[in-house]
Amino acid sequence: MKKILKNNINLKATLLSGQAFRIKEEIDGSFTVILSDRVVNIKEDNKYLVLNSNNEEHLEEKVIEYLDLNRDYNKINSEMLSKNPNIKDIIEYSKGYKILNQPNFEMLISYIISQNNSVRNISSCIEKISKKYGKKVIFNNNEYYLFPTFNELEDTNEEELKECKVGFRSRYIINALNEIKKDKNYLNNINKLSSEDAMNKLMEVKGIGMKVASCILLFGYGKLDTFPIDTWVKKIFNEDNQSIIKKEAREKYGEYSGLVIQYMFHYSRNKNVL
Repeated sequence: MKKILKNNINLKATLLSGQAFRIKEEIDGSFTVILSDRVVNIKEDNKYLVLNSNNEEHLEEKVIEYLDLNRDYNKINSEMLSKNPNIKDIIEYSKGYKILNQPNFEMLISYIISQNNSVRNISSCIEKISKKYGKKVIFNNNEYYLFPTFNELEDTNEEELKECKVGFRSRYIINALNEIKKDKNYLNNINKLSSEDAMNKLMEVKGIGMKVASCILLFGYGKLDTFPIDTWVKKIFNEDNQSIIKKEAREKYGEYSGLVIQYMFHYSRNKNVL
């Protein structure tokens, strides 16, 4: 067992916000999370987070990074509020909401699967892929499966993937895998690009559109100036044109426009203001 300071995180709001697909809320109010290399149970205890895992090596650092606890969100929030005082209620309601730092390969595959799909089905498909190709972990007398690495998944084919119920998305996953086969540094190189160039690079992969690319960059690379434009966002901006929405958000909120959009989504969904 390990303990770390909460650092003002709203754990439930962050973990159940829809950023990740492999998080389970337990009966005792704790959360079991499958990270890239281990399973972790996280429980709030006053000003601390209590951590238990099948692998406690560097556990505190791993969870701090995953929950983005080293970023100064208070400073960001003050800066965004100074740019637009009209979002005061949204900022206040979203205090403690963090953007999770998740593995870019897992996000690449997960958000390809997310296309025209429900959260339940996305989670089910990811679980099936993990069970078929990933490493088994025993934690708290339960079986879990880590999301497969590229090396564990690279030799799959469409028919095998269809057994995991991903449907037509199987060919899109294969397209993405082929890009990485051609360039083993593909995923790392994405991170070296500007958000706009990274978006265009991802969208060269057949089957990855603007929304999926935006999710990959926001949740897999921590590029906080990117955001998916869906029905919620269009309602928030009262605008259907994606280019206008992107331009307006970036002009107002700059490098944190994606974070502010997530705040707006969080506020709108939970306060039922739309």
